Amino acid sequence: MPQSFHPPQRMLLGPGPSDVSPRVLEAMARPTIGHLDPQFVAMMDELKSMLQYALRTKNALTLPVSAPGSAGMETAFVNLVEPGDTVIVCQNGVFGGRMKENVERCGATPAMVEDEWGQPVDPQKLEDALKAHPEARTVAFVQAETSTGAESDTRTLVEIAHRHDCLAIVDAVTALGGTPIETDAWGIDAIYSGSQKCLSCTPGLSPVSFSEAAIARIRARTHKVQSWFLDLNLVMGYWGQGAKRAYHHTAPINALYGLHESLVMLQEEGLENAWARHRSNHIALRDGLEAMGLSFIVATDYRLPQLNAVRVPAGVDEAAVRAALLTDYSIEIGAGLGPLAGQIWRIGLMGYASNPRNVYVLLGALESILAAQGYKLTRGDALAAAQAAHAAQTDAPKAAVND
Repeated sequence: MPQSFHPPQRMLLGPGPSDVSPRVLEAMARPTIGHLDPQFVAMMDELKSMLQYALRTKNALTLPVSAPGSAGMETAFVNLVEPGDTVIVCQNGVFGGRMKENVERCGATPAMVEDEWGQPVDPQKLEDALKAHPEARTVAFVQAETSTGAESDTRTLVEIAHRHDCLAIVDAVTALGGTPIETDAWGIDAIYSGSQKCLSCTPGLSPVSFSEAAIARIRARTHKVQSWFLDLNLVMGYWGQGAKRAYHHTAPINALYGLHESLVMLQEEGLENAWARHRSNHIALRDGLEAMGLSFIVATDYRLPQLNAVRVPAGVDEAAVRAALLTDYSIEIGAGLGPLAGQIWRIGLMGYASNPRNVYVLLGALESILAAQGYKLTRGDALAAAQAAHAAQTDAPKAAVND
């Protein structure tokens, strides 16, 4: 006879999902009401407003897609890309490759701008690609590449796209809530994210936002959007403003309660303070790891604070370290993907999980496991370095979010 599932209590320090705040879990347990109930509609309006705050935008078409971040990606592509289009796709990790796949499935041609994994997108390569493809209508790139922990210069890449009369699609799945995003100030045309990273909600929702220029292209399409469910011409009717909504689908009501609560928490903390907290905990983790002799694959200038790609030292069994963390300490970290498989650990400090306690517990556990494998280190150095880093930053984060 099947029994109820009771998951273990984990510390989620991988590439996502991240730890979910108890406030979010409590919100999701509240009574389910109808997806067209006036009270739910009022909550939807609040949620849209808070997403606009988080994304730094006034875009009217800002909403959570009722599916994970991958559906947010697909929403951007199926609505903005038509058969026969040329799309410049920048790839410096796994998720640029998924963009390419979306372009091809839309019947369009991807023109690839490729950079080494662990490097940001090279603006000059994008400029050259756009000169070589004057027919291109769209540029797509990942701001925060989850597979490597590298952050690209979104403002510059969008400016280049616009100079060549292209719309810019930006993947901000790992960025939102953890590192600066300025949708309006940077001129981003379409941006998508996920609920399970730095927003610390459960997986299953994808915040998206589209500019007026993007909406104009959607309305001017000569082919139907290939996905009925993700067709924004239809979804706009449900996520419009005010009490009158056109039924499109039954929204994931309780999941939206959770996202609403996570965005309330983000506003309570303040967006800039959230960015500073992620930066502060990253610096403490960095100093602790370096005290153990470990290093990062991404250079400091474009290293994400919320996703740390750490080199596995010679002679260390990377999979055994991850297994020991999970089995002995109930801590989850991530493995490398693609060409980085077996070479790195991906350590996430996202949202609710980005706090000093998690940094210290992880460092202590890593010291024990690495020492047991024969790796040479001095026990206690990592914790001391992390604590010193936090102490040194007590008054610094608000003034140095982007350092």
